[in-house]
Amino acid sequence: MFAWLLLAASVAAEVAGTIALRHAEGFTRLLPSLLTAACYAGAIWLMSLAVRVLDVGLGYAVWAGAGTALIAVAGMVWFGDAVTPLRVIGLMTIVAGVVVLNIEAG
Repeated sequence: MFAWLLLAASVAAEVAGTIALRHAEGFTRLLPSLLTAACYAGAIWLMSLAVRVLDVGLGYAVWAGAGTALIAVAGMVWFGDAVTPLRVIGLMTIVAGVVVLNIEAG
């Protein structure tokens, strides 16, 4: 269970880093750039701890899928990215893929 919490924290750090990256303006703004680097470093470190216990393929799939879906939703909610039926279907597909991987692994 602790490995899944580490993985969730890793996803949160990666999402925070990506949001900071949006504000770093090509790494020309110091604070958002430093936050981006720190969050990404933290995300990788937390992931490295989680995959000590979890299967690396499953852990990475959950990390990548959850991060992608959360960033897509954040873009739609906070940054005005378009909400289209195809994007909603894409998000549902990501979630379904992660669920299937978890069922198969269990």
